[in-house]
Amino acid sequence: MKVGLTANPSKPEAIALARRAVERIGSRAEIVVSDELAGVAPGSPHGPLESLHPDILVALGGDGTFLYTLHRCDAPLLPINSGTVGVLAEVDARRPAEFDRALDRLLEGRYYLEDRMKLGAQVASRPLPDAINEFVLHAGEVGRMGVFELAFDDQVVGRIQADGVIVATPTGSTGYSLSALGPIVDPGLDAIVLTTLAPFRVEARALVVDPLRTIRLTSLDLGSGAVVIADGQESQPLRAGTSVTVYRSPRRATFVRFGSRFFDRLRGKRILPWSEEPSEEHRPADIPAAP
Repeated sequence: MKVGLTANPSKPEAIALARRAVERIGSRAEIVVSDELAGVAPGSPHGPLESLHPDILVALGGDGTFLYTLHRCDAPLLPINSGTVGVLAEVDARRPAEFDRALDRLLEGRYYLEDRMKLGAQVASRPLPDAINEFVLHAGEVGRMGVFELAFDDQVVGRIQADGVIVATPTGSTGYSLSALGPIVDPGLDAIVLTTLAPFRVEARALVVDPLRTIRLTSLDLGSGAVVIADGQESQPLRAGTSVTVYRSPRRATFVRFGSRFFDRLRGKRILPWSEEPSEEHRPADIPAAP
């Protein structure tokens, strides 16, 4: 097995974990590392993420690190959280035994692969990078609302005045869309979530639509135009009257999983809409034994 390794170079905890991972994997598998980790594994080949081509890629950091990695490498990803939230993470590195056990299971082949929907998009006929979380069409000038026209399958359905519009995957429903009061959608589904950012004189409502629909968003602002952003990673300015078309990508994001469940990964992150632990007064009373 060829195991790739990358980490957020700005997080000392992630670099320390990378060293531990190299020691743990040792001679049990071939290791290739991203350029950021060249000093962590001096005896291993290194290069840009795009050139590693591993069988499995281990990423250490937070959700931003995982998205950055997925934009540059399509190998199955084992995301290990050394950040704060880590909604996408399968392993919490703050528990060393869990970290070591995850690496052992990976090397022993005791894992499964989970595919998740990605979004594709294009401006005119030029494709944009796929998004794992979302595309955001935002007014081109900070502090100024834009006017956006929305069309489904080439049929115009309306206009909205807002700071922007988020088009998210189920994976992205717990990201930027959630902060704009969008719904949480189980990532086992394929669906497209539309959420507006600070709409003017419209109640904040999100819309979940069939993943086979094509969504066209057009900036009608004659002043500053707009900007479209993929996963908070890459942005593209748009002139007024230019459209961005968003659709389900034919490509998928692949994660390494050990059996954890979606709602388990959200526990303790203040995301779920219910109390995670029942209070004492709501615990069921003991039922007396039958005489």
